[in-house]
Amino acid sequence: MTLGELAEKLGAELRGDPAVEVTGVATLDRAGPGEVSFLSNPKYRPLLATTRAAAVIVAPAEAVEGRAALVTENPYLAFARAVELLHPRPRPEPGVHEGAWIHPDARLEEGVTALPGSRVDAGARVGAGTVLYPGVYVGRGARVGRGCVLHANAVVREECVLGDRVVLQPGAVVGSDGYGYARDGHRHVPIPQVGRVVLEDDVEVGANTTIDRAALGETRIGRGTKIDNLVQIGHNVTVGEDCLIVAQVGVSGSTRIGHRVVLAGQVGVAGHLRVGDGAMVGAQSGIGSDVPAGAVVSGSPAIPHGEWLRAQAVVKRLPDLRREMKAMERRLAELEARVRGRAATSPSVDPAKE
Repeated sequence: MTLGELAEKLGAELRGDPAVEVTGVATLDRAGPGEVSFLSNPKYRPLLATTRAAAVIVAPAEAVEGRAALVTENPYLAFARAVELLHPRPRPEPGVHEGAWIHPDARLEEGVTALPGSRVDAGARVGAGTVLYPGVYVGRGARVGRGCVLHANAVVREECVLGDRVVLQPGAVVGSDGYGYARDGHRHVPIPQVGRVVLEDDVEVGANTTIDRAALGETRIGRGTKIDNLVQIGHNVTVGEDCLIVAQVGVSGSTRIGHRVVLAGQVGVAGHLRVGDGAMVGAQSGIGSDVPAGAVVSGSPAIPHGEWLRAQAVVKRLPDLRREMKAMERRLAELEARVRGRAATSPSVDPAKE
């Protein structure tokens, strides 16, 4: 499309020739004359001078010399929309393709795409416009909303519920059994997990992420929450709306996570805790107690982020501090030896004459 058309669709101000045609989006260092690039991180500002991009998406304060600019308050968001416009993903033809298996008691709304190797079991419902890629399994009595995309080998087990526009990346499992056992004195006896999982509208779940069904009741993921790859959500967990949960996070059973919470990579959250609205947890942190709303914490056990940064500054100096301490100990031992030597060679003092 032309830059003029792209600017109109992005709601951006165009500074340049609207008739220039562009065919794609690329990074500043790799963009060619027919591509659009973007600048959202000041770290890459020097590349503005050397990029060959036909136009650059920038914030109003940025100066771009020698090429067109698409000016917007949120360049990163505009970049995402430009990618969607210029690199549309191919969408398979709607309908039940040969090799898909749909139970006679399942119900598919208009425009569902079921590709070869997908399976929809008895009593399941799949909403209009949803795409089931090869290897997808929708279990007995499950509900999948409208406009969802379930990529290859994703699983929605029995009685689980997906809202509208939910995305499951390859290998995601919704409704696996929760991790619960009781001891009978000799062995671990599995506790039946008979609850369900509910994913609200616009939730996205990364590749090979698992969300356990509740023992009783439900595990619930709130509207708009985005979960990365290789995340484990335990049984009876509740996650609020618009949360970001990054790769390799583990959340233990019955924990309550508020709205707009950020859990960075490899965070571990113990069970039966509460993480308040708007809290942010730094990468590789261990959460062993409740986190107040709005708190920013890091470390294991997690502490306020500012304290953690100061502690890390000390940790870096520990080898030097240890050497200094050893030197001080040697000097102190030498001083004590000299004092003891003087005391041994000095005549006794009569206190009465002092």
